[in-house]
Amino acid sequence: MAKTVLLTGISGYIGLHCAKELLESGYIVRGSVRNNEKAIEVQDALSKAKINTKNLTIVELNLNSDSGWDNAMMGCDFLMHVASPFAIANPKDPADMISPAVDGSLRALRAAKKAGIRRVVLTSSIVSMMGSMKVGCFNSDCWTDVDAPDIMTYIKSKTLAEKAAWDFVDGQTGKFRIELVVIAPGGVFGPPIGKTITGQSMSSLDQMLRGKLPMVPQTEFPMVDVRDVAKIHVKALKVPDASGKRIIVASEEPNGFVSMAQILKNAGYKGPSTRVAPNFLLRVLSIFDREVKGMLNLLGMKLSCDNSETIKMFDWTPITFKQSVLDAATAVKSIQKNHRY
Repeated sequence: MAKTVLLTGISGYIGLHCAKELLESGYIVRGSVRNNEKAIEVQDALSKAKINTKNLTIVELNLNSDSGWDNAMMGCDFLMHVASPFAIANPKDPADMISPAVDGSLRALRAAKKAGIRRVVLTSSIVSMMGSMKVGCFNSDCWTDVDAPDIMTYIKSKTLAEKAAWDFVDGQTGKFRIELVVIAPGGVFGPPIGKTITGQSMSSLDQMLRGKLPMVPQTEFPMVDVRDVAKIHVKALKVPDASGKRIIVASEEPNGFVSMAQILKNAGYKGPSTRVAPNFLLRVLSIFDREVKGMLNLLGMKLSCDNSETIKMFDWTPITFKQSVLDAATAVKSIQKNHRY
């Protein structure tokens, strides 16, 4: 009998790929969105990607509200909690990003436990591990210091949300206990499902391809293809050894905007620039630009990671960064043709 998964954040870049992977793996999917307009977008994007949606239903949930969570969770076998706010720019009030990330995760976990769901797969990020490190190699035992200088609000939100989830799981009482698996992707690239390229990764690539980024920041950290992220999410529902683990889903070696631009130029794209923005210039610009300010703690970063456990546990061969970038560029150029700028 097919198992049912509540997938939060189904309308997002990663969420749509998780929905595709779940549906094609035979799961029944109950996806959550913030409003009905998003529900229409999800159905349209998946249908146009030729994905059979007969086993998909959409429910409305809000990370900031208790409404609907118990009903949404009823009859589900698994919870895949992908939803979380993401932006490079630091909001004027950090709570605008931190509260939905932390409180939303706890709402999802409480409802899952109440519904008797055994395993929860939660999407975190390598930013909860690499923190303010500039060079070196991090692993799943590392934790970000949320009080480090210049740390962006998004990094705080992911770290605090993951810690809250582990505290919830560790604090469980009684015989029935939820199993938690945390998926920590690196910087996510790869082709989107649908025509939306407003997310941070695809928006940056869109600007680069249109020649709107005359200089790029010098920062490198482990990257991953969105299709690999979705596959590991789905495998993590059933792999016994994944329980209680923080799973790094990223390439071992670092990559960044410079290498991405070079890959695109080598492939014949005219828009990308490989000129590196001086760090001092970005620090000056950060006074006036909240998005630049949000990137300050990433400047000069060159980090690798230990992904050996993930490769072994999931028999995983990562899609190369080059393939990920080129596939994403092909998709974005196709979308650009249908938009007027």
